Amino acid sequence: MIGVISDTHDNMDNIRKSVEIFNKKGVSLVVHAGDFTSPFSLVPYSKLKAEFVGIFGNNDGDLLLLNDRSGGRIHKQPYHFEFRKKKIVVMHEHYLTEALADSGHYDIIIFGHTHKALVKKKNNTLIVNPGEAGHWLYGKATVGVIDTDKMDAEIIALS
Repeated sequence: MIGVISDTHDNMDNIRKSVEIFNKKGVSLVVHAGDFTSPFSLVPYSKLKAEFVGIFGNNDGDLLLLNDRSGGRIHKQPYHFEFRKKKIVVMHEHYLTEALADSGHYDIIIFGHTHKALVKKKNNTLIVNPGEAGHWLYGKATVGVIDTDKMDAEIIALS
C-alpha cells in the first residue's frame, strides 16, 4: 500500500496525524505530491515506518534545504518510478493527468495542487489527488491510501 499526501503547507499537527495514519495502515511507501512549504515541515516524517518520496510544488520555498533535509528524496516534477511492478508518475499540478492517463504509460498518477481530493480510473490508470493535508484552503484535511493489489484508493479525513 502507498500513502499519499499533498499540500501540507507547514501544518505540523496534520503532518503528524498523517504519519500516524500511514503507520497504522502499514503503508510501505509515502508519496508527497508537493507544497511542503518549509524544510522544518519534514521533521515528523522521520517517524514514518515506510519509505518516503516527494516532489516540489509551486509553494515550496527553500528547495535546496528541502532536498538536503529529505536526503535527496524530493524531486522536480514530473517524477516517475516503479513500485511493486506499478509504473507511477507524481506531479504537483493537474494539467497533464488526463493526457498521461490516455497514454497508457502509467498505472498510477498522483497529483496535488487543487486541494480537492479525487480518486478515479481512466482506462487502466488510477488517478489520485489526496486533497489538502494542510486544510488551509477548504478546511477539510485529507490524505489517501492506495491499494496497489486492488488498484483502488481511499481518502481519509485527518479530523
